[in-house]
Amino acid sequence: MSKKVYTAADIEALLKLGKSAADIPSGAVLTPSAKDVIRDGLGSIYKGGGSSAKSVSAAAADHGSEPILPDYEFHWESGKDPKTPAEIQAFFHSPAITELKERMVDIGKRMWAREYTDGNGGNLTIRVGDNLVLCTPTLVSKGYMTVEQMCLVDLEGNQLAGKYKRTSECMTHLAIMKRQPKAKACCHAHPPHGTAFAVAGVQPPTCMIPEAEVFLGQIGLAEYQTPGTPANAEVVGNAAVDHMAVLMVNHGVITWGKDIEDSYWKMENVEAYCKTVWVASQLKGGELLTITGGQAKELIELRKTLGMEDKRADWKECQLCDNSDFHPGTVCTIPGGDKASSSGGSLDPDAEKLVQQLTDQIVSSMK
Repeated sequence: MSKKVYTAADIEALLKLGKSAADIPSGAVLTPSAKDVIRDGLGSIYKGGGSSAKSVSAAAADHGSEPILPDYEFHWESGKDPKTPAEIQAFFHSPAITELKERMVDIGKRMWAREYTDGNGGNLTIRVGDNLVLCTPTLVSKGYMTVEQMCLVDLEGNQLAGKYKRTSECMTHLAIMKRQPKAKACCHAHPPHGTAFAVAGVQPPTCMIPEAEVFLGQIGLAEYQTPGTPANAEVVGNAAVDHMAVLMVNHGVITWGKDIEDSYWKMENVEAYCKTVWVASQLKGGELLTITGGQAKELIELRKTLGMEDKRADWKECQLCDNSDFHPGTVCTIPGGDKASSSGGSLDPDAEKLVQQLTDQIVSSMK
């Protein structure tokens, strides 16, 4: 007989009836979102039956009045990585790691459903120790992965656990994690619009949509290198130090965050932003509006309050919205003045003087 699968809606309905997590049948399968509902205050953590659990009202009373934010970041104790084969296997199959593997499977399905991946494209990784990283397998569609197919590697890419072979492209993810300690998870995919910018070698413009400025910052661009090679890991790893989202020229997009949800959300952010900019460029025929440099600074400050550093923090306002390399060109709006060219700035007085002198000489010789 097949096991009952409980979704978040199923758990909420159960708890609203006055029942508790203890009423969930032993051996039932919980989706990651169902576990989130239980963990985030609507009931006790599911232990597979037997343990006592509280009703919704009791859980709410214990929780208090302070609202919480969802947090999927995995925290490990530094210096406590498992060492022996037995310790590694026990860790790899532990409830906490199994939950992360379930979330990777779930996100793989979401990527596939949104057509961010095709064939066996795309990869996911989560750092789970000083020298331990979960990663997706090679040659498996992200829409049809299973928990049993996930892999465990060290930061050099050596596979430590999992019967399926790890993806070769995890080396690029590991290069990011080595260079940027805040990168606890990475998401790589081939979303059509983001990848189109990468194939065109065009870095998406800035100062157009506030949400993109806050959650993505400036999107990076890494030159093409063969996927899965040390050269590709090098250029992408370097670009990712200052960019939470990087377009890999002629390849795709890679994002990183504090957890795998955060990383995947940034993939959605990149695709939505690139699609919007592309559509807007078709409507306006080359001239797109931006927010001001001062407004951009406000958004960078907001990023800082959310724990996200930004390499542009000390840039001048005129630099923040300079999209002169973007085609079609954009217009940076200056408060109290006319729209200025995206190349910004006025001509150097000495240069203007020299141009005038040359012009006078040419006119004189023609006469």
